[in-house]
Amino acid sequence: DVADGLFKVSVSPLALKRVSEAHSYVQKLIEEERVVYGVTTGFGSLSSKMVSKNDAEKLQRNLVRSHSAGVGERLPERLVRAAMLLRLNTLLKGHSGASPETVSLLAEVLNRNIVPVVPEHGSLGASGDLAPLAQVALCLMGEGVVTHRGQEKSASQAFAEERLKPITLGAKEGLALINGTQMTTAGACIGIVEARRLIESFELASALTIQALGSRTDFLDERIHLARGIEGQTLSARSLREKLSASECTNRSNRVQEAYSIRCIPQVHGAAREAISFSEKIVTAEVNAATDNPLLFPADDAVLSGGNFHAQPIAMVLDLLLIATLPIGNLSERRVERLLNPTFSGLPPFLTNKSGLNSGYMVSQYTAASILAENRVLAHPASVDTASVSAGQEDHASMGFTAAKKLLRAIDNLWYVAAVEALCASQAVDLAGVADGLSPATREAYKQIRSRVPTLIEDEPIGPQIEEVKQILRSIATTRGR
Repeated sequence: DVADGLFKVSVSPLALKRVSEAHSYVQKLIEEERVVYGVTTGFGSLSSKMVSKNDAEKLQRNLVRSHSAGVGERLPERLVRAAMLLRLNTLLKGHSGASPETVSLLAEVLNRNIVPVVPEHGSLGASGDLAPLAQVALCLMGEGVVTHRGQEKSASQAFAEERLKPITLGAKEGLALINGTQMTTAGACIGIVEARRLIESFELASALTIQALGSRTDFLDERIHLARGIEGQTLSARSLREKLSASECTNRSNRVQEAYSIRCIPQVHGAAREAISFSEKIVTAEVNAATDNPLLFPADDAVLSGGNFHAQPIAMVLDLLLIATLPIGNLSERRVERLLNPTFSGLPPFLTNKSGLNSGYMVSQYTAASILAENRVLAHPASVDTASVSAGQEDHASMGFTAAKKLLRAIDNLWYVAAVEALCASQAVDLAGVADGLSPATREAYKQIRSRVPTLIEDEPIGPQIEEVKQILRSIATTRGR
């Protein structure tokens, strides 16, 4: 909700106290002229280069400016805001050394909806999301480009309009702002939320299909799913039973059992639910973790260099989420085949009464198949890749942010596949003449679809219809998700 700009953030006094203690500890380290990575040394393979305490502030400014090396299309504002929130949460752990003023400004920039323009390319997911997060730090310095009040402008202009004062980075603050997994983790958070909504939407679309085809529903009997004992499967079966409750359209088929694309919905969707639950456990830990380097432990007078910035755990669950959601789309496309093919549906070919003269929804299946082909390419794991950079000092990478971008692309694709099924199922409901017998849970969705996409009588452009239904499904899922 913060990522979507629906809620503002506030920082508790206790959290600010932790921040202040860590910041004071950094000042102590400088006064004692202790050798601390990124405070009195250079970065990466330059860590053996000592930096005078008189250059502590310049070191941090140079870090942020030099690491603002991203290129390409801008990332979605939702993703950037989520990353800013997660970075704020990390700083509040009191292991980073940022000043209370810097932390407060980051919170205020979020609340004023000043969003840094962050290019999509630049992160290896090791030593954190350096290039993307550097753009956020650059914004706090009053530099770079942002979006604000619906316009793109300089950060300095946005700050002036909001009467905010940019920060002058102190010792370790640049490193504290950019050294972490927050852009990757933001992608994982959004991906998990969207994946849950997608499953609900596919189950809604499949419930419409089941009723349009008059399918048997004994495959949803709770005893079947309890006999296997996989919670996700049981939940999906229950979800479908609820969506089909009080329907007068099911069990019209004379088939002994349904095809896998219908009968195995709980098993396939349930596997995705299990993957999401596992991923959520890992991501929740990462959201609440201190992920920069070095970490400060003021109470122990300790500065420890480690690798919490390495996004391997998140990269792997991002890959898992993409792989887990792909079969849901594959199953949906096979149900579309059963709707369009008169051999399976008993309805007019391609769901048009004037087939031959009209092609009906024939090519909507092509669209779904094309999208799923792209998703199968995207499903190649990013986390098996790596890179060696910084003169061999940083000699392994997770490619976590690549995994995040792939997942978000694939999920957006899947909304279209769900829309194709819901659109075709609604047309099939009309042609089968069973609209009045739909279950209460699906009747409302059907009515929303028909309020914006009337029954197809003559051929017309189908793409805009798919776009409309996609928005309807997203709206329904978002409303239920809250």
